Amino acid sequence: MKPVAILQHTEIGAPGALLDVFDRLDIPWQRIAIVNGDPIPQNAEPYAGLVLMGGYMGVNDRLPWMLQEMALIHDADARGLPVAGHCLGSQLLAHAFGAEIRRNPVKEIGWQRIRVEPDATAEAWFGLPGGSEHEVFQWHGDTFDIPPGAVRIAGSAHCANQAYVIGGRHLGMQFHLEMTPDLIARSLARNGHELDREVAQGNPAAGSRADTAADSERRTAAMHDMMTRLYRRWSQALAR
Repeated sequence: MKPVAILQHTEIGAPGALLDVFDRLDIPWQRIAIVNGDPIPQNAEPYAGLVLMGGYMGVNDRLPWMLQEMALIHDADARGLPVAGHCLGSQLLAHAFGAEIRRNPVKEIGWQRIRVEPDATAEAWFGLPGGSEHEVFQWHGDTFDIPPGAVRIAGSAHCANQAYVIGGRHLGMQFHLEMTPDLIARSLARNGHELDREVAQGNPAAGSRADTAADSERRTAAMHDMMTRLYRRWSQALAR
């Protein structure tokens, strides 16, 4: 099988545990480190699918590489290849399919709970009961609208649109299932001042620095189980 292209936009926005999940699912992968100057592929023909990772920038910044990446999304879709997006990646995917990207009412930072939508599509993708709540790692200030024709599969109290599926094939996730204890520690070391500021301002969607770092082995392991289920379903559409 051709590899899945994993597009990495920033150092902290690394694929993390996603690589282990792909290895366990026998999905070959190729990392494209845009952060290190790797060019965005001109088309998706060499790949079985695409995964777009996160980043501190916003879709409305309209950076030139974002336009190239959205063109790549359209090319993958035309070829029938699945695309998945994490955080910024989910916003790029949504925007490529016609959705607006805007500021969320509050920044979500740290451990927050999402709710699986109570319908068959959400249950099939998550492999979890509709209406159940689960803890995930968040670090974002923007949010996406659900693209036309897409199905929302998760939401939360502080950010209504947390995950969606387009055409039964493309998957967008606002949250960071790929995080590892090391990536959490590096995020706090690099960007903990942003978390501190949100907590000081009374943001209900920002956890304390201590809680964000606490029990990271167990908490990330639970996310990796969720990510495995989602990508097992997503991989059914990969080019063989």
